Amino acid sequence: MRKSIMLLMAAFLLMSGCTRLGLAYRHLDVIIPWSVNDYLGMSSTQKRWLDDRLKEQLTWHCTTQVPSYLTWLDRLQHMVETNQVTEPELKARAAEGKLAIEQISKQVTPTAVELLSQLDDKQVQTMQEAFAKDLREHQEEYVDPPLDKQISDRTQRLEKRLDPWIGALNPAQHKRVADWSVALGEQNRLWIENRAHWQGLFIAAVQQRKAPDFPQRISPLLQDRGSFWTPQYRQAYEQTEQAAIRLFVDLMADSTPKQRQRLIKKIGDVREDFADLSCLKTAPK
Repeated sequence: MRKSIMLLMAAFLLMSGCTRLGLAYRHLDVIIPWSVNDYLGMSSTQKRWLDDRLKEQLTWHCTTQVPSYLTWLDRLQHMVETNQVTEPELKARAAEGKLAIEQISKQVTPTAVELLSQLDDKQVQTMQEAFAKDLREHQEEYVDPPLDKQISDRTQRLEKRLDPWIGALNPAQHKRVADWSVALGEQNRLWIENRAHWQGLFIAAVQQRKAPDFPQRISPLLQDRGSFWTPQYRQAYEQTEQAAIRLFVDLMADSTPKQRQRLIKKIGDVREDFADLSCLKTAPK
């Protein structure tokens, strides 16, 4: 479950598909409008409007944010190279990652608010139905199976995401991942309950999109989701963060030289993909 993985691990695990980062990034202006359309059912006019805004946001992101990602990746790579993958260092990288997400959220909120304010009743109904479908599908996949199946699936998902970065796990690492998954217990249930809670608040706010205070209602839901978490999920998330940090420290402690070299190379590949972005090369110095 990606939501249960620390931001510090997201740099490794969420980019582990076959599509290279640079290629994916260059096509975000095409991918995102159609992804949004899965929830909204946008008109052609809205798609063109969003496409123009998205291009502006991507330019901002590439020229102002990506340089800091290069520095972040350098720090991460240095930690592995010098065998300094420690809890304090990982917490620092995680804090930097959270700050980066906060900056993006604040930047894109005005565009999101303007788009949501344009929706008609049918589009809001489409969004509500899409949210309901999303919850049903996640419930069926992550919560309905017996707890032992949830734990087993969680273990397999993480091992699959780790494989491109450090290769096959050794016995000690296999056991550590399995122990991590067991310790998370019913995290899936708390996660889906929290997801449903946020979606309900979001739909309620959007239904008041014509009200003068709509921007003030919706902006916090977009920029600071954590403040709307259920108490149970908040406690579980904090525990999960700490568990993920300890897990990664232990995985590195049990790693082989071959695994570390593979990880260093993969981090370097990600850095190269970012550094190779044409928008970054043409940005004013």
